[in-house]
Amino acid sequence: MAIRARAVESVVMTGRLDPAFWRGRRVLLTGQTGFKGAWGALWLSRMGARVVGFALAPETEPSLYQGAGVAADIDSHIGDLRDRDEVRRVVQAADPEIVLHMAAQAIVRRAFHDPVGTVASNVLGTVHLLDALRTAPSLRVVLVITSDKVYQNRDTGAPFREGDALGGNEIYSASKAAVEFITEAMAQAHFAGRVAVATARGGNVIGGGDYAEDRLVPDIVRAAARREPPVLRYPDAVRPWQHVLDCLCAYLVYAQALAADPTLPRALNVGPQAQSALSVRDLAESILAALGADRSWRRDTASNPYEAKTLALDSTLLRTRLGWRDALPGAAAIAATAAWYRAISNGETMRTRSLADIDLFMRLGQGCDGPASAFFST
Repeated sequence: MAIRARAVESVVMTGRLDPAFWRGRRVLLTGQTGFKGAWGALWLSRMGARVVGFALAPETEPSLYQGAGVAADIDSHIGDLRDRDEVRRVVQAADPEIVLHMAAQAIVRRAFHDPVGTVASNVLGTVHLLDALRTAPSLRVVLVITSDKVYQNRDTGAPFREGDALGGNEIYSASKAAVEFITEAMAQAHFAGRVAVATARGGNVIGGGDYAEDRLVPDIVRAAARREPPVLRYPDAVRPWQHVLDCLCAYLVYAQALAADPTLPRALNVGPQAQSALSVRDLAESILAALGADRSWRRDTASNPYEAKTLALDSTLLRTRLGWRDALPGAAAIAATAAWYRAISNGETMRTRSLADIDLFMRLGQGCDGPASAFFST
């Protein structure tokens, strides 16, 4: 049964995002042309950070990067992390204090068909970036974004903790687990004692502005626009869904905390509250309902690559060490996502809507907390 997209009253939060920390800060952000990266670039710029972006050209039309005019706010470089010399030039010119590495080949089914390209982008690209950062004179923090899929998943249904075994039963997961190993090794060999290098293992992110191919929410939105039922590959699969602003908030809070506290863990799960873990069918029906569309869907009967049935994250460490809590859990994340797409279909621009959502998130929560109800108006 689909859950109803409705407002939550409030969420109390102590681990707050500090705009003063980011004001004037030199930040190198990889992946600014992607879904999370574009939101991150808008948010960092809104707080006054001096952002240099580096990523491949956007792959979709439309894209949040282009539609929200992200390039107008940052020094955006279109390039390839697999090009070692180009990465080095961008790093030297940026002289970053904080690095947020979000760029990746993140489509699971594409990784099945292109394992070489996926490993080259995710693993070799990370090596190139970390190698170039070894001589960055002003560097304080490097936060590498990996995935909730880095864990060796036996489909027991138990939530993963940071100390659990890493691994991968398909190429995307394996590439991200490899990034974890590479990051830890290079941190110890080249950055220990002077730069905080850490990884953040984010859950499945939803939100407005995602137009990627072969990803659940964009596929649902496109199907609803065509007045067709979406096709679900694994309707019974369960994932830890979270709103993009909650996820990004956790990344930013983690990065600013790493700059001040060398005792923090160097890997943290970034996942939602337990009740936000829904099956694909429940999420699909809830998104369709929030969009005002028919809630029917079709099961994909084709042969598809393996994906785990259940994936859950235990984010206790993030919550206890940093005091972070999600401001848009469960139904709130779904409602906020649908409201963004409805606003765009009603003629609002991506830039206006996205900046308004960021401002509202910051104003109501004073940095990642507070009432969520205002997100749901169009």
